[in-house]
Amino acid sequence: QGTRDHTPAQAALRDRLLSAVVSCFKRHGGAAIDTPVMELRETLVGKYGEGAKLIYELQDQGGELLALRYDLTVPFARYLAMNKITNMKRYHVAKVYRRDNPATTRGRYREFYQCDFDIAGQFDPMIPDAECLKIVHEILSDLQLGDFVIKVNDRRILNGVFAVCGVPDSKFIPACSTVDKLDKVPWEEVRSEMVGEKGLSPEAADRIGDYVQLHGGLELIERLLQDAQLSQNKLAKEGLGDMKLLFEYLTLFGITGKISFDLSLARGLDYYTGVIFEAVLLQQESERLEEPVSVGSVAGGGRYDGLVGMFDPKGRKVPCVGVSIGIERIFSILEQRLEASGEKLRTTETQVLVATPQKHLLAARLKLISELWDAGIKAEMLYKKDPKLLKQLHYCEDTGIPLAAIVGEQELADGVVKLRDVATREEVRM
Repeated sequence: QGTRDHTPAQAALRDRLLSAVVSCFKRHGGAAIDTPVMELRETLVGKYGEGAKLIYELQDQGGELLALRYDLTVPFARYLAMNKITNMKRYHVAKVYRRDNPATTRGRYREFYQCDFDIAGQFDPMIPDAECLKIVHEILSDLQLGDFVIKVNDRRILNGVFAVCGVPDSKFIPACSTVDKLDKVPWEEVRSEMVGEKGLSPEAADRIGDYVQLHGGLELIERLLQDAQLSQNKLAKEGLGDMKLLFEYLTLFGITGKISFDLSLARGLDYYTGVIFEAVLLQQESERLEEPVSVGSVAGGGRYDGLVGMFDPKGRKVPCVGVSIGIERIFSILEQRLEASGEKLRTTETQVLVATPQKHLLAARLKLISELWDAGIKAEMLYKKDPKLLKQLHYCEDTGIPLAAIVGEQELADGVVKLRDVATREEVRM
């Protein structure tokens, strides 16, 4: 059904993953906000391009047409407009819903978590955009997922390319969604779809091909700024100027080694207006391969300056840029690695088990565990009146609890607790 139940070990892994992502968001000053799972259907429709067919629409409830949220960005834009907020840095971790064909092995589900970070407000160009890219770089580095590349492009550059190649305005968005497939299929297939299905002329498709197969860094930006045709196009010139500025900021952040200016990146969503980006994990399949092989996108985002204005009665715009971390895909990768390594994952964070060696000492355990909880220590005990000590210690070994606080008749008489290191079996009285 394209959703999943998690075992305790999987839940613990996901929890660890989410907390690493959230701690990065907090480090960058994000405030947590939440929006409802259900939105009015009209809020969502018309914002996602070809993705609109994947929106889960709910049955008509007496004239009220609702749908489950497709992502966290459109509800955020609606939230800003309704609350008249013009300046905000936020993060949101929540489930979204897509009526998709699931591919669970690749982390594609119908119900899945998204982790979003957005900066809303009128700021100088490319400073917030650079920070969003820095966040992606930090998270992928912290999680030690291996080699990755963050592809960046700009919708204005792409629209400029389409314009100088002779694509009519009405076909920009269909052309965009076709170009976006270049990371999955070869150029020949993209070209035939453009000509056969999207109605572009073969000449226009060939000219687009000359541009969208380019990727590089600052030197490519400089070269395109000198391009006789592109430099005549207002949108492309603006986009390239901002892209140059972005790369200057990314150089100061020290992360340009992992950034690629890639003209094939289009991102199919309609609401992007400027910089767009996508992070891809690279996998070295064998030593003989010179080029690492892509294993799919794990983060994406971009600038969407017009979206908030769609929900404001007066059409007031709030410029926004944001990033979404593909947590389910990352989770699938980490889960496979964990299985391959055979490593056992702790399902709780319990620090100490309160144990007793003799009968009739339940009161002593309850008293001691209450003191530990009140002191902020993560503690457990077995829910039996008189468990055997060996069974209590085996429970510690099975669940990875490092310490046992043992309180027996002798300890009670002496006013001490015996603390046992479960792994080394060392004991100290305290």
